[in-house]
Amino acid sequence: MNNKPYLIAEIAQAHDGSLGILHSYIEAVAQTGVQAIKFQMHIAEAESSIHEPFRVKFSKEDATRYDYWKRMEFTLEQWKNIKKHCDDVGLDFICSPFSNLAVDWLEEVGVHTYKVGSGEVNNFLLLEKITQTGKPIIISSGMSSFAELDKTVDFLKSKKADFSILQCTTAYPTKPEQFGLNVISELKERYKVTIGFSDHSAKISTGIAAVVLGAEILEFHVVFNRSMFGPDAIASLTLEETKQLVEAVNEIHVAQNNPINKNSNEDFRELKSIFEKSLAINKNLPQGHILTFADLESKKPKGYGISAADFEKVIGRQLNTNMSQWDFLNEEDLA
Repeated sequence: MNNKPYLIAEIAQAHDGSLGILHSYIEAVAQTGVQAIKFQMHIAEAESSIHEPFRVKFSKEDATRYDYWKRMEFTLEQWKNIKKHCDDVGLDFICSPFSNLAVDWLEEVGVHTYKVGSGEVNNFLLLEKITQTGKPIIISSGMSSFAELDKTVDFLKSKKADFSILQCTTAYPTKPEQFGLNVISELKERYKVTIGFSDHSAKISTGIAAVVLGAEILEFHVVFNRSMFGPDAIASLTLEETKQLVEAVNEIHVAQNNPINKNSNEDFRELKSIFEKSLAINKNLPQGHILTFADLESKKPKGYGISAADFEKVIGRQLNTNMSQWDFLNEEDLA
């Protein structure tokens, strides 16, 4: 892993339909150190209907989920300004489309990378539309079995798409027994593409573990406060937690790219001379005394007596001089 893990802070619907709050998130995320910010582009008429049920009945102001998506919409011109704001603060603009029309809009906006949500992995109509753009694609595997993923991967490869896959569990928030960290290596082995982790645990430790286990992309929801309104707030990291995660992941990256050679300890030669010890006598002993284990002590530093590591070699040997308590024991003191 030569490149730093690619960290994506997802806003999704945390803006609750407010353009002002959305722009506030862009400013705040830019201060955390992540490389990318991710949105969802919802165009209610193109992607939904009044028959769509709520996944979680969280809204007190939207009669149907269609109404909720309608309230989450922004105009094409507003999206262009959102993209410009991301550019201005140095964040890659990533977005999940949920309709072919959204792909058309995102091409006009200038999206950096397409994210395909877990519910769209087998939507080959949408995938076809996205692959026609030639842009990079990140797909989440949250609702897909390997058999289903195989079909999607085959489709993307047939289109010569540039894609990566995120291990993801569609549960909000995800419990530890649902993380599926083992799947990271399984995805790497099976598909030979860049693999990452999409997290809904609201825990810093999950993302850290995923990176240690080989995730090269890390996506997670962010929110100003987990008590805020919305379906994803409880499964999000706060902005301060995001900063902590970025710092931890970058440190892990440095560690992974600086392996330690345990066959060599040259760097510790000076420290070893300070911390390691020499043999000494723990009581007054006369000339001619036969040394036993009970006579010996070890004292700092190394090099002032026989090495403490060689204590067995002096047991049973005779002193050729009188020695005082705590004297270092050297070869010349032995007969």
